[in-house]
Amino acid sequence: MVSERRDPPFGGSVVFLLMNLPLGVVAFGLLTSFTAAGLGTAVVWVGVGLLALLLLAVRGGARLERARVYALLDHYIDLPYLPLPASGQKDRWKGRVKDPATWRDLAYFFLLFPLGLVEFMLVTAFWSTSLALAGLPIYFRWLPDGAYYFPSEDVRWLTVDSTVEALPWAALGVLFIALSVALTKALAGMHARLANALLGTTVAQRRRMERSWADVEEQNLVAG
Repeated sequence: MVSERRDPPFGGSVVFLLMNLPLGVVAFGLLTSFTAAGLGTAVVWVGVGLLALLLLAVRGGARLERARVYALLDHYIDLPYLPLPASGQKDRWKGRVKDPATWRDLAYFFLLFPLGLVEFMLVTAFWSTSLALAGLPIYFRWLPDGAYYFPSEDVRWLTVDSTVEALPWAALGVLFIALSVALTKALAGMHARLANALLGTTVAQRRRMERSWADVEEQNLVAG
């Protein structure tokens, strides 16, 4: 479930999108290394422990990711996990493995790296262009030859060497800033919806949770 607010805050959106790439790199590296090591050594049972550790890390990381989405984007995501049985560790581990939410957590962290890369490139490209254009009337005089050449110094289609000539570029930069703000919030909103789809509860999962909790309450009544 996502909170009613659909428009994420701008400041939180910027921080969130810039964090996604480094977090995605770390997550992808850990997932691939632990998965490869676990599958490769599963024959001697060492890999089973590594895969179990990976499963716990994925579920724990997903909890932190839900908290990050809520803290920065003001989108609350319900916990989707089915209640674990109380009949021993073996049944509890089976419950974690069979829970569809565990595998959707894993899919989210595998997707975080490519998504974070695309988001980082779009945000940095738009904002660097916007700020460079908006600030051109201030810094053009400190450029080589005291002028700005478009598109490059070798191909000089347009030359900006005065404040008056830089003002139209600054106006274009202001327009790009408005577009960058809209893009930043749109990317953050789309990521929040993706996080809700993978880290939140689906309709089927919610029904399973209701049945599981009903079974737990029935067992408690019988036991009482």
